[in-house]
Amino acid sequence: MSALDIDAGDRVPILTDPLAGLAPDQAIDATGLAASLRQRLAATCFAAMLGPKVSVVLDGGSALHLDAVPADIRLRAASEPAGWQVSLGGDTRSATLLGAVAAEHALELAARLLETIARHGQQARAKALIERHGTCVFRAAVADLLIAGPPLPPRPPADPIGLHPLRDGRLGLGIGLAFGHTDAQAFERLIEAAARFGAACLRTAPGRALLFIGVTAAAARDLAAHAESLGFITRRNDPRRHVVACAGAPICASAEIPARALAPLISDAAALLLDGSLTVHISGCRKGCAHPGVSALTIVGTQGGCGLIVDACARDQPIAIVAATALPAALERIAQTAAGAHQPGDTTADTLARLDAAQLAQTFGTAHG
Repeated sequence: MSALDIDAGDRVPILTDPLAGLAPDQAIDATGLAASLRQRLAATCFAAMLGPKVSVVLDGGSALHLDAVPADIRLRAASEPAGWQVSLGGDTRSATLLGAVAAEHALELAARLLETIARHGQQARAKALIERHGTCVFRAAVADLLIAGPPLPPRPPADPIGLHPLRDGRLGLGIGLAFGHTDAQAFERLIEAAARFGAACLRTAPGRALLFIGVTAAAARDLAAHAESLGFITRRNDPRRHVVACAGAPICASAEIPARALAPLISDAAALLLDGSLTVHISGCRKGCAHPGVSALTIVGTQGGCGLIVDACARDQPIAIVAATALPAALERIAQTAAGAHQPGDTTADTLARLDAAQLAQTFGTAHG
């Protein structure tokens, strides 16, 4: 991977927006700062003291931004004053705003912030340090570099699927990996097709998506059609985008159910539910690795079968359990119940929130106390 100039993940993850250096509407090209920061860290002693999950986001301001990606250190391109907005610990909504930094001081600031985290041990993360000490430990490290700047406005969610204009007049085509994975044969056939249709390179994007760079409009249509025939996601309204599944059994030794194998069956059975307002999480066990947070509906593997959890996470108690073979039919009953309770203007999430948990448990299968 190193010989191919691919980041093998053996250093601090430094993420740039997927269209960095390519988008026509970009405020700053983040790739240069990312390269400089990697070089700086390679020459320091403290980088080895950082925990493996400590990460940096450098968001240059393209339409495919990184607002939904959590990071310990987040720099977002700003035009007034020219430079970067700096925030710590979380995604754009949850991170703590620290201030702004001029472009020429961004490298030094990022390095000092990482060194501050490293000084607190390999388990240290920016969010936890702020919760424990406030922002003072970070401000003290970069006080001479911070400048005043207004908070940047929120942006619409970024969606990698579809076509994205590039500054040279060509396009980037974004496709998704159904349930976050593919197999080697399908991926090889996709790469061969991309080369035939003139794609110059491949980039990854948040949401388990791939961007094929440098295609014409006609080539993008043909490549998208080929990708869809191989099972990849090419439409933004594809219901599979709202089903999250871990590897499951037998790939994971902790899993009680074949989560990944069940995912296509569930996306078909629950299609009426998948309007984009909620996520269905299929977790092989109670760890919930694929989606640690709350979901409107979670299917969790138990020794007794597939448990249903409503508006909670995989670690919570199921309200009903069915066998894996009965799961698609059970979710189809839930979908039909929701459709019957739907009111004008409702999203599926609205409808499910009104339904009684006991009613959902009875509809799904065997109640579980």
